[in-house]
Amino acid sequence: MNNAIYPGSFDPITNGHLDIIRRASKLYDNLFIAVSNDSSIKSKLFTVQDRIDLVHSATKDIDNVKIIDFDCLIVDLCKKYQSNIIIRGLRALSDYDFEFKMALMNRSLNDEIVTLFMMPHERYTHISSSLIKEVASHGGDISKYVPTFVNKALGEAFEK
Repeated sequence: MNNAIYPGSFDPITNGHLDIIRRASKLYDNLFIAVSNDSSIKSKLFTVQDRIDLVHSATKDIDNVKIIDFDCLIVDLCKKYQSNIIIRGLRALSDYDFEFKMALMNRSLNDEIVTLFMMPHERYTHISSSLIKEVASHGGDISKYVPTFVNKALGEAFEK
């Protein structure tokens, strides 16, 4: 099997993530969307299960996508799911430094692992989950950057 893993917090999933997922799913037999459940990294608006549900709803029409959660090293996840490909999104040059270092670390831990960098469509390069949450928290219109049900979930989260 030709498997790839696309890890992230997906808090929440955005149209930029979906653009990468759709394109990556055409390259691999199975694309595992790995939702981080490591609470030590950064605080999350949505629970792990909520994020998994949102990702599932966003990708239900893509047959070879499988959603998993993880709290381990990505290289260990790759071994578990028989993948030597890690998909990472690059929006801007500012992402590159962090992603490059992470890719080199992963390769030093397992030199059979390859990190494939993919850029989302240019209309999404300026957005991030953090920015989406910031704008949504102030009632801004994010409808062109997230699926409708994510927009609704964000509205409900900030009404509380």
